[in-house]
Amino acid sequence: MAELDFAIAMGGAPGQGIDSAGQILARICARHGLHVFSYSAYQSLIRGGHTFLTMRISTEPIANHGDKIDLVIALNQDAMDKHLQHIVPGGAIIYNSDNTKPGDDAQEGVQLCPISFKELSNNSRNKMMLNTVALGVALNLVGADLKPFEDMLTLQFKRKGQGVIDENIGMARAGCNYAAENFTPFSTSFVKQDKPLAIVDGNSAMAMGGAAAGVKFYCAYPMSPSTGVLHWMATNARDLGIMVRQVEDEIGVVNMVIGAAHTGCRAMCATSGGGFALMSEAIGSAAMMEIPIVVISVQRGGPSTGLPTKTEQGDLWQVLGASQGDFPKIIVATTSILDGFNTIPELFNLVDKYQCPGMVLSDLTLSMGFTAVDPDDINWEQPIDRGELITEPKDSDEPYKRYKVTDSGISPRALPGTPGYLHVVATDDHDEDGGLISDEFTNPHKRRVIMEKRQRKMDGIAAELPPPTLEGPEDAALTLIGWGSTKSVIGEAASLLRAEGHSVNHIHFKWLYPMSEEKVNQVLSKCKQAIIVECNYTGQFARFLRGETGFKADGQIRKYDGEPFMPHHIVDGAKEVLAGKTDLYVPYQEIVV
Repeated sequence: MAELDFAIAMGGAPGQGIDSAGQILARICARHGLHVFSYSAYQSLIRGGHTFLTMRISTEPIANHGDKIDLVIALNQDAMDKHLQHIVPGGAIIYNSDNTKPGDDAQEGVQLCPISFKELSNNSRNKMMLNTVALGVALNLVGADLKPFEDMLTLQFKRKGQGVIDENIGMARAGCNYAAENFTPFSTSFVKQDKPLAIVDGNSAMAMGGAAAGVKFYCAYPMSPSTGVLHWMATNARDLGIMVRQVEDEIGVVNMVIGAAHTGCRAMCATSGGGFALMSEAIGSAAMMEIPIVVISVQRGGPSTGLPTKTEQGDLWQVLGASQGDFPKIIVATTSILDGFNTIPELFNLVDKYQCPGMVLSDLTLSMGFTAVDPDDINWEQPIDRGELITEPKDSDEPYKRYKVTDSGISPRALPGTPGYLHVVATDDHDEDGGLISDEFTNPHKRRVIMEKRQRKMDGIAAELPPPTLEGPEDAALTLIGWGSTKSVIGEAASLLRAEGHSVNHIHFKWLYPMSEEKVNQVLSKCKQAIIVECNYTGQFARFLRGETGFKADGQIRKYDGEPFMPHHIVDGAKEVLAGKTDLYVPYQEIVV
C-alpha cells in the first residue's frame, strides 16, 4: 500500500481560478516527488454553475481520482453546501469566513478551517488572491514545503513586476502562518521523495506522442474535450517544425490531413463525437486511397451537443462504423495519460505499414485530467517505421501499380511527384494501376480482387496487435473486464475486492479493432464469471466483444451520468452481480456536482 494516499478538492464558481490553482498544486506535489491524478467536474458555462476539482496525491503512481476526499478548499457557499458532508472523518475544509458559513452536516471529526480574506489580505479587492491564501493554508496542513509555491508565483507573475510577485508571496505566507497558529495539521505529511516529477495532461501527452512519432502536419477545429491537443501543437509547432492549422470545420480538417498524408507527411487531427461524425465520409476515402492518417476522438456525453464537459465511453460504435462499406482500419483506446503518449507512435507505425486510417479513442477523464510522470518515462526517441514507402526515382521500365495485388494486401506506396511513379489516386474503387472500375461498367472480377487485397491487411494487423492480458490470480472466481480509460479504476476495485476476501482478477482491452477471435478467446477462456464495466448506457463494448468472439459476460456495470467511475462504484456493483443481479447502473452518489 502507498505510504500516502490523500485527496484535496477545490470547489467554487467558474472564473475563480480553480483550474490554475489546481495546476499549481499539482506542480508543487510533483516537485515533492509525489504522484497526482486530477479530475475536474465543471459545467459548460462561461460564468455561473459549479466547478469541482479533485486531486488525488500518492507516493505511488495513480490514474484515477479515488474514493475519498480528505481536504476541501471551498471558495464560495455553494461549494461548502455541496461538499462538506462528503469529507471523510479526520478531514478538513478551508473557507472564507467573510462570506461562507458551514452547515451542520459535516461528518464527525472534520476540522473547520475558517480564514478571513479581508483580514489576511488587508482588505484587498483582488478576490483571485483568495486561492493563494487558501493554498498557503492547505500546504501548511499537509506539511508541504512552501518554497516551490513561492517559486511558481515568481514565475507566474514575472511579467507583472516585483510588486505583484511580493504581494502574492505575502498572501501565501500569510495563509501558511495563520494555519500554523490556528489549525491542527494532518498526521500524514507530504514528505519529499527522492526524485521530482513532471505534470502532463492527457491531451498534451497525445500531442507530444504525435511530435515523437514525427508528425509534421496537425489541424483541428476546436471542440471540447479535444482542444488541448491543438493548444499544445500550436504552442510548440514553430520549435518542432510542425505545420498547424485551425480549419473552418471538421470536414475541412480531415481532408487537409488526408492531403498532407498523401504527400508523405505524417498527419494527425483530433476531435470529439460531433466532429468525428463530420469526418466519417473522408475517413472512408482515406481507406479507399490507402492513405495513412491518425484521428483522435475524445469522447464526451452524447448524442448531439450532449454533455460538452462530461465524460463517457459512448462513441465506440460510431468509430467502428465510420464511413460506409468494408475497409481496413485500426482502433485503439488509450488506458492512461502516459499511455496516450506511447500509443500515438505505435499507431503511426501501424497505419504507415498497412496504409489505412487509425483512430484513437480517449475521453474527457483522461484527456483533460493531468497526472505526474517521471520525465525518464517519456521517451522521445520513438522508433519510426514508414512501411513500404517509395521516395527515390524509379530505375526500371516496369510499370508502377499503386495498388498492386500482394499476398499481404500491402502495395508499395510512391509519394506523388517521385520520378517514374506516375499514378492515379481516387475515391472510386479501382484496379491495380488506379484505373476506375466504374469506367468498365463496374467490373465484378476486379472489384473482388481489389477488395480482397485491401481486406488481407486485416489479417496482418490482427496478428500484430497484442491481446489483452489477465492481471491478478489466474484462477480467480470473478473477472472484471474493461476497455480504455477505466483500466486504473477497475484494477484498484479488483485489489479492494481481493482485500475483502473475494477471488478477483481483471482483463483490460486497449487494441480494439481488428480483434483476433482466437487470441482473445484464449484469454477469456480463463474467466469463471465475468463482469464488463463501461461508461455508457447500452453496454457498447459488451455487445462488440460478443459479436467478435461469442463471449457473453455474466453481468455488466454501466455508468452514463457524465462522471467517471470511482473504485467503490465497481466494488459495490461487483457485489451486486455476485448476489444475483446481472445488469447494473451505478449512480454517482458520493460527490454531488
